[in-house]
This record gives sequence, C-alpha cells and structure tokens, in this order.
Amino acid sequence: QVQLVESGGGLVQAGGSLRLSCAASGRTFSRYAMGWFRQAPGKEREFVASISWSGGSTSYGDSVKGRFTISRNVAKSTVYLQMNSLKPEDTAVYYCAARLWDVIGTKPAEFGSWGQGTQVTVSS
Repeated sequence: QVQLVESGGGLVQAGGSLRLSCAASGRTFSRYAMGWFRQAPGKEREFVASISWSGGSTSYGDSVKGRFTISRNVAKSTVYLQMNSLKPEDTAVYYCAARLWDVIGTKPAEFGSWGQGTQVTVSS
C-alpha cells in the first residue's frame, strides 16, 4: 500500500495560483502512476490530471487544460499540481491518488490509494 498526504490548499482570489503537493510513503520503490482528482459539494469526483512514473506521460481534464500542470519528483516521492488562473469553479477538495501500474488513468476506480484531501477555495 501507498500512503499519500496532500498539502498546499487554501483560499485564493480568482486569477491567483496555488501549488498542491502530495507526499507518498510505503511502497515508494514501486513504479506507479499518480493522479489528482477534485470533488465539489454535491458533485461527483472529477479527474484533474495524471502523470506516469517517469513523468513522460501526462493527461488533463478538459476544464483545467492550459491552466494546471502536474509534475513529480521521484527522488522525493512527491507529486505536484501547479494551478494557475484559478476560477471560482475550481473550488473543491483536491485528492491525490496512486495507481499501482505505470499507466496513467483518468477514472477514480483505476486508482487504489488515496490521500485525505486538501481544500481549495477560490473567491470571486
């Protein structure tokens, strides 16, 4: 199992930026893809971004393309989500997830380990 801890959430004005971090522990010697999802109140969990072990493959949800960037530091067992040009509709709890295969995924069911989430609130 992989344990995941997110950090970096907070309150920001529209147009601002935040960087989320997700530190992994446990089976960090294994190659696995990572992802970010978000969930707003009353809505389903939404795919945000995913990255392969090497970082050579990435995928983004349509609503964040061109504004968010996913990256990872394998040596630090950490994955990041840089969020720019934030909008009020980006407000949600953001979750980090690990998939125990080195294939990027876009569906929550494809990921076996999850963090506790970090709140991002964008004010207008």
